[in-house]
Amino acid sequence: MLLSSGDPLHNNPEPPYAPSLLPPNERRRATTTVRQAFRAAEDALHGLASDPSRLASVFASSDADLAVLNRICSALTEPERQVSPTDFHNSVHNAASGYFSIAIRSMSTATTVAAFDGSFAAGLLEAATLASIEGCDVLFVAYDVIGPQPLSAARPQTASGSCALLLTATPGPATLARLDLQTGAGSETVCSGAAAEELRVGCSALRGLTMLELLARSQAGECRFKMDASQILQVLVQPA
Repeated sequence: MLLSSGDPLHNNPEPPYAPSLLPPNERRRATTTVRQAFRAAEDALHGLASDPSRLASVFASSDADLAVLNRICSALTEPERQVSPTDFHNSVHNAASGYFSIAIRSMSTATTVAAFDGSFAAGLLEAATLASIEGCDVLFVAYDVIGPQPLSAARPQTASGSCALLLTATPGPATLARLDLQTGAGSETVCSGAAAEELRVGCSALRGLTMLELLARSQAGECRFKMDASQILQVLVQPA
């Protein structure tokens, strides 16, 4: 609603999300980072007419779960070196993707991507390529959460956030827009508002805010996302 209305965005922390798709046991083990990914994933699935278990998925995160990694590293500095089994279970980069596959009982392709500040662009390109080549519907989820000290000093992010898109090679009545992707060189597109721009640069998962603004407002336009030091992903948005 805020993206479509043009009202200023605010970096207001929200309580951990309670994923409705997860069974109770998995819900108890789910970390704040996994819950952040589910916040966007479940929202994207709302109203989906087809069986979600048939969806392929691409989950993109710059840092995955820094809180878990920090606890494990801290435990290893203690004489006992006792690592929590739950933390060990959640330490892998594809934890959120795994929880999601369990939640929807999916046996479809599941991919995880990490590319530092280019994670959103790399994940979107992976998801779009999968949808185009395999002809399947793909759920793309980008998510990141502020890490604890001292890790956040080395990898500063000022906001936690997630976003999700359903990509398909076959447009239908619910299609919002056509996306044409290509790689090249140039600079990133910035948000029109100062508050939105602060969120965009403060969380790698929210680098796609410029494109989400166009989709929410049913506007055509071009967005450019940084992939690495020399390459960008250019996305042309054309409302359906």
